Amino acid sequence: MKILVINCGSSSLKYQVIDMNDEHMMCKGTIERIGVEGSNLVHKKDGQAFRVEKELKNHLDAINLMIETITSEKVGVVKDIHEIDACGHRVVHAGEKYNGSVTITDDVVDALIECSDLAPLHNPANILGIKACEELMGDIPQVGVFDSAFHQTIPKEVYMYALPYEYYEKYGVRRYGFHGISYSYVSKRACEILGKKPEDTNLVMSHLGGGSTACAFMKGKSYDTSTGFTPLEGVMMGTRTGDFDPSIVTYIMEKEGLSIDEMNKVLNKQSGLLGISGVSGDFRDLDKASAEGNERAKLAIDMFCYRVKSYIGRYLAEINGADAIVFTGGIGENRPDVRRRVCQGLSNLGVKIDLEKNQVMGKEMIISTDDSPIKIMVIPTNEELMIARETLMTIKER
Repeated sequence: MKILVINCGSSSLKYQVIDMNDEHMMCKGTIERIGVEGSNLVHKKDGQAFRVEKELKNHLDAINLMIETITSEKVGVVKDIHEIDACGHRVVHAGEKYNGSVTITDDVVDALIECSDLAPLHNPANILGIKACEELMGDIPQVGVFDSAFHQTIPKEVYMYALPYEYYEKYGVRRYGFHGISYSYVSKRACEILGKKPEDTNLVMSHLGGGSTACAFMKGKSYDTSTGFTPLEGVMMGTRTGDFDPSIVTYIMEKEGLSIDEMNKVLNKQSGLLGISGVSGDFRDLDKASAEGNERAKLAIDMFCYRVKSYIGRYLAEINGADAIVFTGGIGENRPDVRRRVCQGLSNLGVKIDLEKNQVMGKEMIISTDDSPIKIMVIPTNEELMIARETLMTIKER
């Protein structure tokens, strides 16, 4: 059985075809600059890359080019698109409407449109991808896999904000959480490595990358997560603020004469590692600048490690200890220095990192000492495979 996985952005599209008989990735690709000059596709199969430059006016054009590529005689993996058994779409936000993956219907699309105010940068693009696939792929089942669904198990006292209750009732203002597809994959894999059933397992997980989050996983369910109503809350990120006093928003708007859109840009695009360092939101650039004596770049790294550590300590307290702490995401998987700085100083909570084992990059590994009461793990995430698994399970249940 072959599953096509699609992740649509506002001007980009990522895809993979996965053979679910052995969970083998047959091909993958990225389409960039949809609707702007310089549109292109990069398709990879068997380690070889194939590039196409073509004007793509919209997502319908992009999906059509993707279908032409994966069915082409030269670099394709199927002869006809109907050899694809189902298409799984990553959808960022389903609000409170869905706590699991669903077959996409008109009612589901309407629900996603209603949630677009909660994820204005993501949901509209996800919907465009879904509609383009429906038009071009006929009766092939389309499945929505929601990034927010994993966190629907968070209890009400944890997900509510201390605002007038009417804002929750009228507008759905509450904590939703993100990176749920990643946490779903990583938590399952961690339980397999530990040899424990999910319902008997407590984990503290950190997905650290351009967007960074933390999650408390208690007895098989998400109990708390750092991101909230939007991805802005929580851990400091590449260009997002993370936690800060909300009164600062109106204070800066008044002092600088900023509009709502301008302030949103400051908070989401100009803050975080970039805002503090003045150099970049990318750790590689910050390393270089810090090594050259840039104190602000060093400060940005220090702040990031401190804030990740604070969430891990908080979540260990919330769920009364954990079987393991898990690092994933581009930074979590590939930055031994960040993992070391986050874990050191938590030994009183049962966290002991093995500095030699910690040198691993991009591979599954237990990096705690043999006598550490809490295991420390590195688990590379695989969101595409998780979407494919959810898609397969959903169409089998129809």
